[in-house]
Amino acid sequence: MNSLVQHFTEQLPEALALLEKMVSMESPSFDKELTDRFVVFLGSKFQEIGGKVEFTPAEKVGNHLHVKFSLGSADPILLLGHTDTVWPAGEVAKRPFKIENGRATGPGVFDMKAGILLMWMALRVLKDRPVTVLLTSDEEIGSTSSRALIESEASRCRAIFVLEPSLPGGALKTARKGIGRFTVKAIGRAAHAGIDPEKGVNAIEEIARQILKLQTMSDAGRGTTVTVGVVQGGTRSNVVPAEATAEVDVRIASAEEAGRVAKMIQGLSPELSGARLEIRGGINRPPMVRNTETARLFEAARAIAAQLGVDLQEGATGGASDGNFTSALGIPTLDGLGAVGGGAHSIDEWVDLESLPLRAALIAGLIENCFR
Repeated sequence: MNSLVQHFTEQLPEALALLEKMVSMESPSFDKELTDRFVVFLGSKFQEIGGKVEFTPAEKVGNHLHVKFSLGSADPILLLGHTDTVWPAGEVAKRPFKIENGRATGPGVFDMKAGILLMWMALRVLKDRPVTVLLTSDEEIGSTSSRALIESEASRCRAIFVLEPSLPGGALKTARKGIGRFTVKAIGRAAHAGIDPEKGVNAIEEIARQILKLQTMSDAGRGTTVTVGVVQGGTRSNVVPAEATAEVDVRIASAEEAGRVAKMIQGLSPELSGARLEIRGGINRPPMVRNTETARLFEAARAIAAQLGVDLQEGATGGASDGNFTSALGIPTLDGLGAVGGGAHSIDEWVDLESLPLRAALIAGLIENCFR
């Protein structure tokens, strides 16, 4: 294993040049043209190291990238990630890729272009192993276009390694909360606020009452949070508002909680006479629950990391990934195998450069371990 780390260390200047190119090629979730250009570039890089490249077209987001290595009868490993970032076009001009004090910075470097780089580094030395790479282009906006593709590809694989960023210090993610998104719309009746307010039905008052109900659905003991993050309503201060909406974020740690909260939200009823509610949305991502298969994969990773002199840890997070989908299918899934660093989705995101050779060796070792 140490010889593998040495190899990756020697190749690091080349890898960092590729990372700089990747960061410079912006790939916002909602910019299909830019993301498609980045996906084609990545396809060419994986093809150079022996991968069979395919693209799955998407209408409103970037195309999704499949790369298959050493096709054969053995069930492959799936390396899962995404090409899209949360950053708009033009952000790289403001904050270009930079290396300083042992860190790489730039839009999307941590989440998760360095993770894609790690896939490429590991697969350069493992061309003869049955591995599939799936890089989707809409993870940051809910994976609406790619969920069926992810689930279909994962169903043919023996294990899923998700190269999303690590937890602080390099810990892997063995549990993630599921996510729900709901919109609660209150519909009242407009009226003049000074002349005949009694003829109106105040939709903002109605939505305020519903927000109080929503707040009671959180349950810290069960790991459940229900958060109203956006409220909109009204047109002018002298008009009784006819409409108001609340956008609701739900995080749940179990399928049981997902069912409980979804049922409660869908069952909301109006408080004011004459008001009505429209409720849309649902649970977008099921929770990724730590189970025996996840634990088995983590222990394998921990043993390989120990050979590298790394005390690998695990943890849970309230954020979700495409690994939530694969885990819910019952397929062994290990997440957070990507870059070590911090600041995802912030202007301070960074990647620890010293950890890249170790991380690439860990990924390569895990893949090898699955075929012993």
